[in-house]
Amino acid sequence: MNETTQRPALPDHLCCDPRSPHHVAAVFEHDIGIRFNDKERMDVEEYCISEGWIKVPAGKTVDRKGKPLLIKLKGKVEAFYR
Repeated sequence: MNETTQRPALPDHLCCDPRSPHHVAAVFEHDIGIRFNDKERMDVEEYCISEGWIKVPAGKTVDRKGKPLLIKLKGKVEAFYR
C-alpha cells in the first residue's frame, strides 16, 4: 500500500450507508477495521466511539425495503486503518 497518501482522520461516528449524514466517502477509500471489546468485527454497519456502540445486522432479517435490520451492541469501540 502506498503510505505517501494522507489518510483522513477517522471520525467519532461513521456509517457505511451513503444516505446517512454520518457517511464520509473519503474514509471508505481506505481499508478500515473495527475492534469491539478487543475482538475485530467484520460486520459493523455503523459505530460511535464516544458513546461506545456499534450496529450490526441481526442475522438474515431484512426490512420491507430489503435492508438488513440492525441491532446496537454496547462496549469498547476502536477504529483503525489496516
